[in-house]
Amino acid sequence: MRVLAIDLGDKRTGLAIGDEDTSMVMPVEVLEIPRGPRLLDAVKTAIETHGAERLVIGLPLNMDGTEGDRARICRAFGKELEDVSSLPIAFQDERLSSDEANRRMARSGRTHGEKKRLRDALAACVVLEDHFGQI
Repeated sequence: MRVLAIDLGDKRTGLAIGDEDTSMVMPVEVLEIPRGPRLLDAVKTAIETHGAERLVIGLPLNMDGTEGDRARICRAFGKELEDVSSLPIAFQDERLSSDEANRRMARSGRTHGEKKRLRDALAACVVLEDHFGQI
């Protein structure tokens, strides 16, 4: 089953696709669209393009495991996305996913700008890898 992971941000949203059977995950793209109807449309297009059958949204929990304002924003976005896509949605703790993405790129030879453009898609990969590890 193909699963699309979403690392929601205010300005950039990272997407990754993975196969549940093989647990293989790869970055798809970073959408530089603010939250709102245009972002929902762009994610819906990515769902169709990549044949996603399920969605996983990174949930930015506080370090103590509680949910704050950012987590509520992600849950609200998930509800909107569920309404327009009709796909099942799971939420996955995304604490430190951006740090892990940065660590993976540390010695990549990419410029700062290249890393910035890729970071959110790699963070979505980390979220999906973590999710697959918990199934």
